[in-house]
Amino acid sequence: MKGLRYIVCCLAVAVCCSTASAETVKELQNRQKKLQQEIEQTNKMLNQTKRDESATLNKLQLIGQNIKNQKRLIHTLDNEITALDREMKQLNITRDSLQRLLDGYKADYAQMVRQSHYARMQQSPLLFLLSSDSFQQLARRARYLQQFAHFRQEQVRRIEQTQEDIDVQNMLLQANKSDKQTALSTRKREQANLQRDERKQKTMLNQLKSKEKDLAKQIKQKQKKVDELNKKIDDIVRKQAEKASKTSLTKEQKLLAGGFEANKGRLPWPVEKGMISGHFGKQQHPVYSQVTIDNKGIYLQTTEATKARAVYKGEVTSCFMVANTYAVIIQHGNYRTVYSNLSKLSVKQGDMVETKQNIGTIYTDPEQDRKTELYFQIYKDRNILNPELWIAK
Repeated sequence: MKGLRYIVCCLAVAVCCSTASAETVKELQNRQKKLQQEIEQTNKMLNQTKRDESATLNKLQLIGQNIKNQKRLIHTLDNEITALDREMKQLNITRDSLQRLLDGYKADYAQMVRQSHYARMQQSPLLFLLSSDSFQQLARRARYLQQFAHFRQEQVRRIEQTQEDIDVQNMLLQANKSDKQTALSTRKREQANLQRDERKQKTMLNQLKSKEKDLAKQIKQKQKKVDELNKKIDDIVRKQAEKASKTSLTKEQKLLAGGFEANKGRLPWPVEKGMISGHFGKQQHPVYSQVTIDNKGIYLQTTEATKARAVYKGEVTSCFMVANTYAVIIQHGNYRTVYSNLSKLSVKQGDMVETKQNIGTIYTDPEQDRKTELYFQIYKDRNILNPELWIAK
């Protein structure tokens, strides 16, 4: 009896460990799926660049993003393979424990059958009952025979149930082996893709460095235009903030500001799909060390014809044009979000917008390797904030 209790305890622990491991594998598989989707999105953006082999900063950046995601994907696959190995080991332990339990049940049942067969040879159940000395003894013998028959049935049920449990463990093992084979094949393919993209990145980097002076000049010119845009946005936000400071926020505006603030780190992206192609703040250019970039917001690169969307509900307080593109400012109480580099608007000043509502189409620049990029900023009163701390990870 003690041995049986020990096996049952082992089985309980094994099942718990197996469940925990399975949850870990599922999480890793979900992360793998997400990374593969991001790689597909980047490849789609690469396919929309100019159809030639010439090196551009845009292509280099997209390939760099792919390399980053491929490395993360390979690391995730390595973890998944390790988790599957751990789970398969636990499944084997559980199956072996069940097999020992089954063997014990079968041995007990075989012995019981042998004993009952010997007893029948000595005396039939009916004679066993009829040979009773009293009615009480007859009742006891009848109850004994009934209990014995029930116990035999219970042993058969245990054998069948344990065999079913073993079959389930075998099925899980087979599924895990299949998952592991898929993960290994995917890892091999992604490793080849990574090596290919790293070679391509190195070639492009050498090509771009040979044109360093010309491209550095273009980057400075672009930064000048961005500085002009930042100044115009800052002037508009400053005037709106100064005007708002003369009166108290309304009840609705306070609710908007509170809701916006409560969603810090969980706000939806201003594009449905894309990647951060330019981070917030001062930073060295990824290719040209002598060039410094100062971003007052973040750049989000996506595919052609993508719509920009509001990250939170609010009021459109300004729509204006800079060079050949539009910008929109949406007020959320004392917070404001800015969406720049739009080719077409879907809202106008005074409109009330909802979270994720389309506000305009993002501009695709034919002179910048068909790059489609949204410039996104967040202000609190007159203070500019880092949008990466506000949007969902």
